[in-house]
Order: sequence, then structure tokens, then C-alpha cells
Amino acid sequence: MVAFKSVSTPELATLSQIRRTALSRLSPEVADFLEGGAGDETTLAANRSAFARWGFRQRVMSGLATPDISTALLGIDLAMPVLTSPFGADGLFHPEGQKAVARANLNAGIASIVPEAGTHALEDVAEAAPKAARIAQLHPMGPEANFRHMLHRIEDAGYEAICLTVDCPTGGWRERVLRNAFDLDARYVNGNYRNDGETKLIEVFGQLFERCATVWSWERLAGLMNETALPWFAKGIMTPEDALASEAAGAAAVYVSNHGGRQLDGVPAALDALIEVREVIEGRLPILFDSGVRRGADVVKALALGADVVVIGRLAAYGLAAGGQAGVERVHSLLYDEIRTVLTLLGRGGVDELGPDSLVRLGASAVSEALLTAH
Repeated sequence: MVAFKSVSTPELATLSQIRRTALSRLSPEVADFLEGGAGDETTLAANRSAFARWGFRQRVMSGLATPDISTALLGIDLAMPVLTSPFGADGLFHPEGQKAVARANLNAGIASIVPEAGTHALEDVAEAAPKAARIAQLHPMGPEANFRHMLHRIEDAGYEAICLTVDCPTGGWRERVLRNAFDLDARYVNGNYRNDGETKLIEVFGQLFERCATVWSWERLAGLMNETALPWFAKGIMTPEDALASEAAGAAAVYVSNHGGRQLDGVPAALDALIEVREVIEGRLPILFDSGVRRGADVVKALALGADVVVIGRLAAYGLAAGGQAGVERVHSLLYDEIRTVLTLLGRGGVDELGPDSLVRLGASAVSEALLTAH
């Protein structure tokens, strides 16, 4: 069981209320930065509608005790099958940013993926909550010497795995950002690249804006990752071909994600990609999933369709903006309770009993009704 009691106030009563509270406390341009997607935002919308296409296949009178929703990923024990994503610019949402997220994760018994482009250095987040800050993020871009140096920093700080975000060789075409002329202050993303450091922020992330750098290959990445003993996985897998390529390059897990619809508009919903990836991986590697998750029932659906762990990004950011550490803790508490409720009503004794037979594909009319209700 989760060993903490989250704070419940009217502003933090439900996940949808937490989102409303968060957006009300952010400036319009920052709210757009958080909420927006790429292009016409069709993929952003598809991520949500994909969940509405699946309903639950309920079994009753199970005779089971309260479901056990604990699990583990790459040797990291989790009280529920949830991680928080490496969303950067975290200081935009609360001064403590990912440090507050990590402390909330510690109290919830789950783990953080700590961002490279964050407000706080990876060492500072690890110091804030060493038993929660377990996975560090890197981007395969910039000088190789810096990439190697970051691998050593991650090892020295005590992290146990590395998340490589591979779907950002350049920044997505985000028209809300363009419309608002939103210029992200470097102090929100330079926690690992201070101005007095050896490597400057622009040397690593400049290609996100200039769109002129050579994109790394799987072979190049595999060679560099041979220099660390830490397990790693690639975030941003959307096809069976890339899932197999990451496995061949040495990945210890597969991370299905379309970046929450923020990178390439027009790609399918991540939930649809998850089904395809599960079929080719065939249980050889654990699968992480994100994009479009807004409640505990979504977590259960993703698990049933092949994910081993679900990663929350916007949900964690909403909690952070709405109430700092307490807001994130409330998000975790609501997710935990809803996941257990759904499993109980499904007649499942734990997350390991979930599979495609837990779900039923809904017809078009049912999907339309579900979307109307959700909005």
C-alpha cells in the first residue's frame, strides 16, 4: 500500500480539478506551452480518443482480495506501475520543479525519470530524493565528449538506468508557442549546463531550434552506450521497426511514446503503436508507455494493451503547478486509488493479470459518446 496520505482540498479533489487549478495558476503562454501539441494537434487529440475506443470487459464475483498493483522495472520496485516523465522546464510550474516531483514520488513509492533539460541539476534532484530519482534522461545530440561526460555524471550521482529521448533530433512545430512568441528563459532548462560550466546549453540543444544538425544513428548510439554498464532504453518508439532496432542496439526496455503529441503531428496515437510494439517484442523486454494518459483507468488500459509501466508527464506537471509537492502527491494518490478500484471492478487480482482480454473494442457511436462525456 502507498505509505502516505495526500492532501485533499477543493482545488485538488480530482485529477480534472487539479488540471483546472494548475492552468488557472499559470500565465496563458505557459499554460499553452504545457497543453499544446505540434502542428494542427491532431496527434494530441488522437492520443486521447484512442483510450475512448477501448472499454472494459468486466468480470464479477471474483472472490479476490484487494488487488496488488505493485511491480518492478529494471530492478526498481514500484508501489504502482507508474513513473514520472523527464519533463523539462519544470521550474516554470513550481520553483522546486523536479525536486518536488521526486520527493512526491518517494512518498508514493514510485520513481522519477529526471530530465537533462531541467531547472535543477541531476545531482540536486538525486540529493533531494535519492530513493526516487532512479533514472536519468539524456538526448543523443550535441558533442560526443559531453554525452560521455554526462554518462559519468549519471553514474556518479547514483542513478540506476538511463532514458534516451530519441524523438527530438529537432524541436516539434508548435504553433501555440509561435503564436504567443513564447521565448523560454534558459534558466528553466540549464540546470545541467550552467553558464560557468565546460559545456554550454546551446552546444547540446541548439539543434532543436536551428534544424541543421546530423541525426544520430542507432549504431552511433549503441557504441556510446557501451561505455556505461547502466541499463538504458529509448523514449519515442512508435513503430515495430524502431522497437527491434533499439533492442538490437542493446536497450534493456522499450519506451513507446509520441512525446504527448508535441513532436510530429500526424503520427498515430501512441496507444495504437503500443499494440504493434507489443506484438513484435513478445515479452522479451519490458515496455514503458506514455502519451494521452489522464486518469487511472487510462493506466489500466495501457497495461492491458501491453505496457509494463505507464509514465505520466502532463499529469505530474498539473500537480506540480497546482500544489507543488503536495499537488503531485495528490495526483499519485488519486491514480493509485483509481487503478485499484478499476482492477477490483474488473475482477483482477493484480496488474499481472491484465491483458487484451480485459478490454473490449467499442463501436464508433460508443466512442463518440465517451468523448462527449469526457469533455
